[in-house]
Amino acid sequence: MKPNDAISHHLERRRRLAQDIAEGVALVPTAPERVRNRDTHFPYRFDSHFYYLSGFAEPKAALVLTAQGKSILFCRSRSEEREIWDGFRYGPQAARERFAFDEAHPIAALDEKMIELLENQPALHYPVGADPEWDARVMRWLNAVRAKGRAGIMAPDRVQDVRALIDNMRLVKDAQELAVMRRAARIASAAHRRAMQATRPGRREYEIEAELLHEFRRNGAQFPAYSPIVAGGPNACVLHYVFNDAPLRDGELLLIDAGCELDGYASDITRTFPVGGRFSPGQREVYEVVLAAQKAAMDKVRPGSAWNEPHEAAVRVLAQGMLDLKLLSGTLDEVLEKETYKRFYMHRTGHWLGLDVHDAGEYKRAGQWRTLEPGMALTVEPGLYIRAADDVPERLRNIGIRIEDDVVVTQGACEVITAEAPKGVAEIEALMRDARPRD
Repeated sequence: MKPNDAISHHLERRRRLAQDIAEGVALVPTAPERVRNRDTHFPYRFDSHFYYLSGFAEPKAALVLTAQGKSILFCRSRSEEREIWDGFRYGPQAARERFAFDEAHPIAALDEKMIELLENQPALHYPVGADPEWDARVMRWLNAVRAKGRAGIMAPDRVQDVRALIDNMRLVKDAQELAVMRRAARIASAAHRRAMQATRPGRREYEIEAELLHEFRRNGAQFPAYSPIVAGGPNACVLHYVFNDAPLRDGELLLIDAGCELDGYASDITRTFPVGGRFSPGQREVYEVVLAAQKAAMDKVRPGSAWNEPHEAAVRVLAQGMLDLKLLSGTLDEVLEKETYKRFYMHRTGHWLGLDVHDAGEYKRAGQWRTLEPGMALTVEPGLYIRAADDVPERLRNIGIRIEDDVVVTQGACEVITAEAPKGVAEIEALMRDARPRD
């Protein structure tokens, strides 16, 4: 059976990893199922590394690769009784054919098969230290192979962490990944538009969260990519606020940080807008500073730029803005050198994005910031968080603003895949005005 385009991408990734390990055997297990309470489980989410290589979304599975390029899946067997309760499962034979594996076996055979596969192999590559149970299981396999030494059978003398190799592969997205990420970005952008249109003074944060979740699922996204942040007024100054239960008040801002997960891939958008539909002069001043900082950062998202350049560009604009707003005193150089800007801007300007919201991949290599390359995907998300204090101008107190977009590095200017979520002041105000009932 010829693999379809999506599976061909997974097949190519397995071939690349086999070349990268060079010798020995690689093992990549999926994530376990997690109990939420008593006999109720959390909705299942596969391990990102495993899914990246296999495309297989069922629990209780593991992938084995050899340096010679053979790929072997271990998964659950078919079971009429369990499928009545839990739904369809592929079973080894159908999974081998559907996902283009060379072999597939029941997961119950993993221990026996791994002992055979590790015989006379120089190395085992697996996620060392990620799970104590897997660590113990691997040690049992290695000891079982070592016990055959008198028969002339050798055990691997090297155990290496496979995650760094896969992390490096995942940094540059292929065409199939980018297509899914663009669709996830469109779904999340539509959800943010819906949230803006639904916001009114007197509603509660969770009502707006419900609008987001409705739009995610209505358009086919399986999950929110993370717990949505729906933070009104002073709550927007709490970076990871997730209570989402306060009333929305006229004259305050609402910060929403929310994205969806589609076929494993995350979107991640933050928008900040006025609950009453119009920015106050002070809110607008702060908002324009953050928007300018985001533009400065995006201008640095291009091939050859170091990872830290967008952050440094954003910080420079934000720091000057803090001086202009009388939040800080001194010169720009002093503010940057002493890092006094961190009182109002205390996080980085972005992170890798993909199968994980904070996606796999190093930011530095050998002490140097990583260089951006076409196909890399990241967020750009500067902000200002101005808590009430005696030395803060009254018109600026309890203003928390973050503006976040998902971007892809291209040969020229970056591609903003979340551009459908409004972020200009006039654009936001017009969208909210048009959504309100007319007297």
